[in-house]
Amino acid sequence: MTEGNPRALPQSIDETLSLLTAGGYVADRALATVLFLSLGMKRPLFLEGEAGVGKTEIAKVLAAGLGRRLIRLQCYEGLDVSSAVYEWNYAAQMIEIRMAEAAGTTDRSEMESGVFSEKYLIRRPVLEALEGGLGGAPVFLIDELDRADEAFEAYLLEVLSDYQVSVPELGTIRAQEPPIVVITTNRTREIHDALKRRCLYHWVDYPDARRELEILSRKVPDANERLAGEVVAFVQKLREIDLFKAPGVAETIDWATALTMLGRETLDAATAAETMGVLLKYQDDIARLEEGEGARILDEVKAG
Repeated sequence: MTEGNPRALPQSIDETLSLLTAGGYVADRALATVLFLSLGMKRPLFLEGEAGVGKTEIAKVLAAGLGRRLIRLQCYEGLDVSSAVYEWNYAAQMIEIRMAEAAGTTDRSEMESGVFSEKYLIRRPVLEALEGGLGGAPVFLIDELDRADEAFEAYLLEVLSDYQVSVPELGTIRAQEPPIVVITTNRTREIHDALKRRCLYHWVDYPDARRELEILSRKVPDANERLAGEVVAFVQKLREIDLFKAPGVAETIDWATALTMLGRETLDAATAAETMGVLLKYQDDIARLEEGEGARILDEVKAG
């Protein structure tokens, strides 16, 4: 995403709620409150919750609503400084050294200062977020931090404490204006309290039926009203049983979209069974519904 025309931060909880709503995100007042406070206090926002409940979308909508650049750091096991912060363009540096040698340059310090200059520095998301840009402080999304190793989490703690990184060859690079930081985690492991203390915390839960239906009306406007109601009712009941992975809001939207593409105006057992792979992503969960759980839930939905 490129920078747009940066807009002023919301001045109230209601303005924050309106910003999210304008971006198509159906939020409750609790989320709007913690987001407003995070922006005003210039503290990172730590969003925790199950996969698929819309945590990442909050950062995207926030960036679009404020006209800021969105910089995303997708975390994974083995993520290190060279992938997340910066690295040197070694190939270009070697060419520079060969050219200097061919030109007869023998001064070692002069050669080092030449190859270890910003010209050869490759900026990764962390450094990009700290350096910002003409569009104002960017929104820096640190996505699924629980997937990264604890060593990287400790490094990130230092970055978020002072909004600076140290590049030995260049010195310390500080943010003139701290980025708007949003951290998400699916809670596959616990994040250390030291990092959480620097953030404002919010648990993003599955929406209730009313909010999920409103989300569907925005995201899948072509869906039949009756179909949308039955899809939401089915998913809400599905989350009450013990599944390996309950469907998130993203799966609800995908299922409603798929059923609409198939021309369905109501939910029936055959279509539900044929499209269950859109809603559930583990065979054990699908098999459980095929053994009778799905039919029971559908009967309850139809009974109203």
